[in-house]
Amino acid sequence: MNTKDRKTTQTSAQTSENKITEGVIWKQLLLFFFPILFGTLFQQLYNAADAVIVGRFVGKEALSAVGGGTGTVINLLVGFFVGLSGGASVVISQYYGARKAELVEYAVHTAIAFCILGGFVLMVGGILTAPAILTAMDTPADVLAPSILYIRIYYVGTIGNLIYNVGAGILRAVGDSRRPLYFLIASCFANILLDLLLIVCFDLGVAGAAIATICSQALSAVLVILVLVRVKDMHRLDLHKIRIDRKMLHRIVQIGFPAGLQSVMYSLSNIIIQAAINGLGTDTVAAWTVYGKMDALFWMTISSFGIAITTFAGQNYGAGKMERVRKGISTCLAMCFASTIVISILLNIGGYFLYSLFTSDPEVLRIGMQIVHFLVPTFFTYVCVEVLSGALRGVGDCWIPTVICLSGICLIRVLWIMLAVPQRPDIYTMTFSYPLTWTITSVLFIVYYFFFSKIRVFRRRCESL
Repeated sequence: MNTKDRKTTQTSAQTSENKITEGVIWKQLLLFFFPILFGTLFQQLYNAADAVIVGRFVGKEALSAVGGGTGTVINLLVGFFVGLSGGASVVISQYYGARKAELVEYAVHTAIAFCILGGFVLMVGGILTAPAILTAMDTPADVLAPSILYIRIYYVGTIGNLIYNVGAGILRAVGDSRRPLYFLIASCFANILLDLLLIVCFDLGVAGAAIATICSQALSAVLVILVLVRVKDMHRLDLHKIRIDRKMLHRIVQIGFPAGLQSVMYSLSNIIIQAAINGLGTDTVAAWTVYGKMDALFWMTISSFGIAITTFAGQNYGAGKMERVRKGISTCLAMCFASTIVISILLNIGGYFLYSLFTSDPEVLRIGMQIVHFLVPTFFTYVCVEVLSGALRGVGDCWIPTVICLSGICLIRVLWIMLAVPQRPDIYTMTFSYPLTWTITSVLFIVYYFFFSKIRVFRRRCESL
């Protein structure tokens, strides 16, 4: 078979496997959405497994250590690099949609090289700075030492964490959302088994939870690399070609840096909130930790829609199908609002039962249900933020959405904590910062999308011709 025949066959295979740029929009979004959702579900499941097993077999101090301030600090640093490398997913989806094989190849190898280098820097930085950050957050004294131990062990596995996230992002960018799901299922079961072995059998406490987590992340990283090495499509990974292409890195960072910066600012604002909650005592910290595991049902759903619309918009934008991009956004918003209403009802009804899985402490349960009944009904105010920002990232419109998020969510949230909370330092005042900032940011996104975004400007230009 000559070169032309091979290219034709390859293109035909891609078209049969990847239908994001054709077909019924809601079906294509759901076909892409569900594997991401189930994958995120298993990711949250093995995070929750740490909390359940530690909370039941070690105590509420250990529960706070593995899920309180440590989670916020981890998100601060890891989130930046994941957001930054997320630019690779957008770039690859656009090049893949345009069938630019050489550029896809450069992007894949640059992204993997970057996450290895970034993972090493993050590991060292996280281990060195964790004690100072946790202390500055006013972490309760009985939680501080196990929190430092947990977070330092966790950062040892940073490279594996980033490799999985980048590799899964590459697969999703080309329309393959199933195999990342399979990897997370394997990782989830490995984590639960290791939790039981290291915490229950060997009595390693929070150290056992951290070791189980990094081992399971390493497993998922190995699996994603094996698939990328063996795949026959244009996003195939050749280990000998892993290096940074400066022009491609610039393109990836140009798109990914706003998302990374946004993640950092989100985490900083959450650190300020976590510090305020830490001042209310261990019971409130434990209740907030468990709530974070419960509302993961909403966040994994909303983020799955965000990933789906980002890839959908990116590939259709690369293929020049802007009208399909706009219809996809409307469809995704409708599905996302419907899902949010269902989740809110389920969490309000089953909140006490879910809390009881993590702890039997009556005070923790009381505070936890206060948080659930106050925050869960406001989830719908965040929908437009996730869907519209994801779609805009997909078409390469990154900076203005980032500025909107930083000002509408992060800045106002910090101002609220600094000015309002001292006047009334209770859990209601602190958590009100979430629906307040979600609502403001949603309004800003709606105005920007309909009147100023690249997607709408492009439509007005076409109509004027």
